[in-house]
Amino acid sequence: MATLNEKKTCSERMADFRRFVWNPETKLFMGRSLINWVWISLYYLAFYVVMSGLFALSIYCLMRTINPYEPDYQDQLKSPGVTLRPDVYGDRGLRIYYNVSDNKTWEGLVTTLHTFLTAYTPAAQHLNINCTNNTYFIQDTFDGPNNTKLSCKFTSDMLQNCSGITDPTFGYPEGKPCFIIKMNRIIKFYPGNGTAPRVNCTYVGEEESGPLDADYYPGNGTFSLHYFPYYGKKAQPSYSNPLVAVKFLNITRNVEFKIVCKVIGAGITFNVHDPYEGKVEFKLKIED
Repeated sequence: MATLNEKKTCSERMADFRRFVWNPETKLFMGRSLINWVWISLYYLAFYVVMSGLFALSIYCLMRTINPYEPDYQDQLKSPGVTLRPDVYGDRGLRIYYNVSDNKTWEGLVTTLHTFLTAYTPAAQHLNINCTNNTYFIQDTFDGPNNTKLSCKFTSDMLQNCSGITDPTFGYPEGKPCFIIKMNRIIKFYPGNGTAPRVNCTYVGEEESGPLDADYYPGNGTFSLHYFPYYGKKAQPSYSNPLVAVKFLNITRNVEFKIVCKVIGAGITFNVHDPYEGKVEFKLKIED
């Protein structure tokens, strides 16, 4: 019994392990003969070759059937989302607070607008063409550079008093700030049913203080139809979203207002549970 309970020393354990790895008496390597290892290696080699081939074949078939220009399924994109610049988020959504007397509170907002509009300089838009007709720009062929579709120019000067060119501060120190509204892209979306959709901003809630006086740029706050439809990033690599700028003129100081800017047009819907579907909601407070 004493022999059965006797523990092996470290050297004995190492000797047993070396014998397991290579047994010179039976000529077995890790418990198997050389021919066994050859057959096992060939089996797994064949197995993984076949699996890799099936994976490559499935990817090839998938790439041959999908449309490189348009997703097969766009069920959730019924109406475009709407975004705002500058975009400062509080605990509950967009919240723009600043003090006209303290430039540190609004300089970041102005910088955000300048940064955003760098994509709309004439140099950045040099690949796009000038469009004047307010009709859908339907393209059945690829007439652009490198077999692409053409895109219409939208330059920041079209935003006039909210372009940042004549007024680099966008009206923030005067308490008449500019905000930029952008619709998200949806491939082959035709907004407005032939009539250019427009932006309309109003107060929301019990704190409403008369009509919201605002100027809209371009004229009437419309998204021209020649920027639609959008054909996708691959077809229109230089496409830029059209913009609408809103300059608020009569915001009462030291009062927080909730404002909603809706894009009005056929095919554009609003979801009461989504503050960014077809509209954008935000809080604004201008202090002095």
